[in-house]
Amino acid sequence: MNTKGKMEITELDFDNIKTNLKTYLKGQTEFTDFDFEGSGMSVLLDTLAYNTHYNAFMANMAANEMFLDTAVKRNSVTSHAKTLGYTPTSAKAPIAYVDVTINDANTASVVMPAGYAFNTTISGVGYQFINVTSRTLQPTSGVYVYSNIPIYEGSWVTTNYTVNVNDADQKFILDNDNVDISTLLVQVQTSVADTTITTYTKANNLVEVKSGTTAYFVQETLDGEWEVYFGDGIVGQALIDGNIVQLSYVVTNGTDANGAQSFTASTAISGFNNISVGIRTAAAGGAVPETIDTIKYNAPFSYAAQNRTVTAADYKAIVPQLYSNVKAIAVWGGEYNSPAIYGKVYISILPNTGSVLTTSTKASIVTLLQDYNVVSVTPEVIDLETTKVIPNVTFKYDANATTKTTDALSTLITAAITTYSISELEQFEKVFRFSPFTTKIDDVDPAVLSNITTINISKTFKPELGSALKYTISFSNALYHPFTGYNLLTSGVVHGGILTSTGFTITGDANTYYLEDDGSGLVDAYYISGTSKVYLTTGSVGTIDYLTGDVVLTKMDFATVGDVDGASSTSIRITVQPASNDVVPVRNQVLEVDLTNLTVTGVADTIAAGAGDAGVNYSTTATYST
Repeated sequence: MNTKGKMEITELDFDNIKTNLKTYLKGQTEFTDFDFEGSGMSVLLDTLAYNTHYNAFMANMAANEMFLDTAVKRNSVTSHAKTLGYTPTSAKAPIAYVDVTINDANTASVVMPAGYAFNTTISGVGYQFINVTSRTLQPTSGVYVYSNIPIYEGSWVTTNYTVNVNDADQKFILDNDNVDISTLLVQVQTSVADTTITTYTKANNLVEVKSGTTAYFVQETLDGEWEVYFGDGIVGQALIDGNIVQLSYVVTNGTDANGAQSFTASTAISGFNNISVGIRTAAAGGAVPETIDTIKYNAPFSYAAQNRTVTAADYKAIVPQLYSNVKAIAVWGGEYNSPAIYGKVYISILPNTGSVLTTSTKASIVTLLQDYNVVSVTPEVIDLETTKVIPNVTFKYDANATTKTTDALSTLITAAITTYSISELEQFEKVFRFSPFTTKIDDVDPAVLSNITTINISKTFKPELGSALKYTISFSNALYHPFTGYNLLTSGVVHGGILTSTGFTITGDANTYYLEDDGSGLVDAYYISGTSKVYLTTGSVGTIDYLTGDVVLTKMDFATVGDVDGASSTSIRITVQPASNDVVPVRNQVLEVDLTNLTVTGVADTIAAGAGDAGVNYSTTATYST
């Protein structure tokens, strides 16, 4: 047999594999007279090529699963994360804080058992919240009140296993979806005859686990369920034959019940039915299990953190393990504040659900961090700040190149801007980059020829009515200020500089006032009388720093707040013009496009339409506002 020539084996594409097989066989003397295009031979070549392609694809996918960066199957990702000492976060139940008062109790004490349920309704759908700890209460001045207790959305489930040391494959599985592993209570009864119960604690630090430590460990199984396992007698106390393992936990609906704030008791407590439930903090913190992408992102950082928080990256790794309702997180040392505050680290969280964290949630995160903190550093969780970018878009289009109307093109551009805001902004450290933004507009339709876009930025603040306080609104970006007194006086009319605001009233004055700067660093308040501005006779009410973007109001005693965008509001909006079209979020700031005040105007291009005026009547849009 003639075996000269070698078959190419580097191609993995089906067509190329088939071509290589055909070329190889044609080079063999045994197949000289064969018609390789015939149906019979073609079917055989297809079969060989498909088989080779499938095997190559399988080998490639199997190789991908060997590495955390390229793995796509959840069980592969969780397995790699385990080698880094990282446990993915489970589903999280929304937590509400309530006061429970028993109005007619007359005994020495009452007991609210673990698993006691409270009912609530959201959008017509009923949900159940659970007390997860048995609570014994004695009266205070004859009143029985459980104060500020946490209740978790979901069902309280208990699963029992009897230990069989002869079963090498015995596993202790939480066989429910959406288990909130943070609520897991692990108890071990000595035997059926001996009802002594020992409560085990979750092992978080292997160094502290000795041979007799009653600790348990958890891991996500290959099937996506949660498994509890115990020590071997060297690291952690081992179970013995006949032990009864009791696993109690909450199975939750995740985010569905976030926001619940009205609860009723489901049954009597210690036989007493006259129960009232008051809300301290509405339900929040519900979350779905950690996704594959976030596991791949967080696991290496968690490994680097080594269960301690020293650097900003350490906090970014540890906090999502303690509190799962995290879409994004910003961390910085107090030395980066203005003015600097040493010995503190600041944490700001963009939640998956809700807009800000409750006071109790922030306090809970700080408490949980105490086990990881450096002693000399104090963490503080602060709210994020939203800076809105307000584009004013004027686009030119070729009417001969499209059948779409101006309104239709404007709608497409608005949709593109909405997508840009969601995908490119609305997280920490996401910069508004002007050039890519305007390119998105040009790429909406081939008929769009160009666009002139100007931007302003705005922030809101909530004043404390009836109190003369100082307010600082920091844009953290330089503001447009070409010269001292810019925009102060035009055609004999006082205009102000680059700052505007929504309306408000001040104590002792029924007029609706607005804010503006004088182009020289001072902020004034005025109201409109006819067509004229009437300024406060007491002088300026604050300052504006054009270099830092800080607006400071020093003399404002707000009485009421006017509508914002046609709706009642408790906040005042301040709008300014930035010096650069690129806008940078700093520390806890998040940028997003203000879709309510976005303006999009389309103009048919006369030159593209074939106007015969040699461009004489062609109009352009000013790039800079005046």
